Amino acid sequence: MNLGAAPVEASCGLRLMKAQGDAFETLFRAEYARCVRIADRVLADRAEAEDVVQEIFIAFHGRHAPDADFAAAWLHQAAAHAALNRLRGRRRRERREIDQAVESTAKSVDPADVMETNEQRKALHEALGRMPAKPAAVLVLRSSGLSYQEVAKALGVGIGQVGTLLRRAEQALRKEVSRGSSV
Repeated sequence: MNLGAAPVEASCGLRLMKAQGDAFETLFRAEYARCVRIADRVLADRAEAEDVVQEIFIAFHGRHAPDADFAAAWLHQAAAHAALNRLRGRRRRERREIDQAVESTAKSVDPADVMETNEQRKALHEALGRMPAKPAAVLVLRSSGLSYQEVAKALGVGIGQVGTLLRRAEQALRKEVSRGSSV
């Protein structure tokens, strides 16, 4: 029995944990703001977007090494998908918030303009919620400021496919918006 080995192994384990913690902190600092922008683009609620992003970082930390090559892409895609899932599950809450927003902005210069803007946002969010995950994600990722290369990496497709995916997603979104307004 070698009693001298345990402290060495323990100190190696502590160093490894600290190194992983530093790497995760670096990843968090590098990607947190962008992931929040992605989620906020879908949810239109900064606080809820931050909640979603915290959840995805916790999920990532539990499953993957912080220095993995795919870390940023995984986080971007997870932010888009988690936000879309949250959007799909919060329709009743969104209706209440829109009603409250209309009431609170009723004192603005032109209530008709405010109502029209709120209706357009509502239609857009509902249309995004009805779309399949990949087209919705490509729209959210690109409109959140990601480059074609970053979108391609997040979705696991070639960079040459992003433009086509984006055009098809925009067409699908137009159809969903018009379908929603005709119902």
